[in-house]
Amino acid sequence: MDAIEREDRYCAQNYNPLPVMLARGEGAFLWDVQGRRYVDMMSAYSAVSHGHAHPRILAALDAQARRLAVPSRAFYNDRLGPFLEKLCAIAGLDMALPMNTGTEAVETAIKAARRWGYRVKGIARDRAEIIVAEGNFHGRTTTIIGFSSEEEYRDGFGPFAPGFRAVPFGDLAALEAAITPQTAAVMVEPIQGEGGIIIPPPGWLAGVRALCDRHNVLLILDEVQTGLGRTGAWFAFQHANIRPDGLILGKALGGGVLPVSALVGTRELMEVFTPGSHGSTFGGNPLAAAVGLVALRVIEDESLVERARVLGAHMMTRLKALDLPAIKDVRGVGLLAGIEIDPTFAHARGVCERLAERGVLSKETHETVIRLAPPLVIAQDDLDWAIDRIAEVIGALHMSRHPQAA
Repeated sequence: MDAIEREDRYCAQNYNPLPVMLARGEGAFLWDVQGRRYVDMMSAYSAVSHGHAHPRILAALDAQARRLAVPSRAFYNDRLGPFLEKLCAIAGLDMALPMNTGTEAVETAIKAARRWGYRVKGIARDRAEIIVAEGNFHGRTTTIIGFSSEEEYRDGFGPFAPGFRAVPFGDLAALEAAITPQTAAVMVEPIQGEGGIIIPPPGWLAGVRALCDRHNVLLILDEVQTGLGRTGAWFAFQHANIRPDGLILGKALGGGVLPVSALVGTRELMEVFTPGSHGSTFGGNPLAAAVGLVALRVIEDESLVERARVLGAHMMTRLKALDLPAIKDVRGVGLLAGIEIDPTFAHARGVCERLAERGVLSKETHETVIRLAPPLVIAQDDLDWAIDRIAEVIGALHMSRHPQAA
């Protein structure tokens, strides 16, 4: 039995991996069990923005694991305060509640928004609503998939919790029409990553902020995938010159080695939590806090936000210049891009399989979009090499359909 067959036999089939068995990673590269090297153009959905096995992050992980890892939040620990102080300063917000995964941070935001609605805004008990965007991806818990517009995520998992209202992403008029006196919050992604790298119209996010202010509604932004430098700013909301009431972070916050997430918010929002109202055995443990603090410092010290801005502009220029018949659209900001493939040429899954054969790892979303989000530490030469392979693979789709063009 080979390694892939063993995993398929014993692991529940909630993923459909590409047929690559990975064994090692360093920087922007991954190696399979045969020793073949790949350029990582996905970085685990931005969880590995710092690159694989970053030496400073590994050193912090090792040192703290030997010192104190998980004592429980039933006690104070000497790592959590410095980590959250740094995180709040970078985000420009007041307080944070640490969790583990992005989904947990979203669930935390939902609880915070509802309690704020009742205790601060004065919404009648159990009547609070949260407005979300169609095409959203906020996680996989039953509450969250209940307001997803993807039937694949929902099928067979109901009944779902009420209290959510979905409007088209990027449509300010529809959003305003959906706001009622029971609306506690608007919770959206600044860019829909899993949705296909969908970028809203210019001015939309600032318009959402203005609507929330006008109607006394919280603005909560899910930046699990777009935060911490990915778009060429610390946070995608900074491109719109606004500040949210709540900010959901995860993935890159763990430096590529641990699940670390947080809801960061204004004092008014975060003070709705009281002892016993929320918690997690592992959330805020000193090992996670030590790693999270170094992860933030590495982004600063290595100018990864600026790297994402400069290399992202270069990547978008190159991708938009491809001008290949099989490409319907190219969308992106910073080192986050989506290449939409014309389905009459191929499915995006097949393109990703061909890219893997040529040494580039990425993954499709929504069957038509190839998602590109390399580690922010990637060298320009390695980025260009990967884009060259992408051009070859997508260009070959036209040749295979029209061999006379060769």
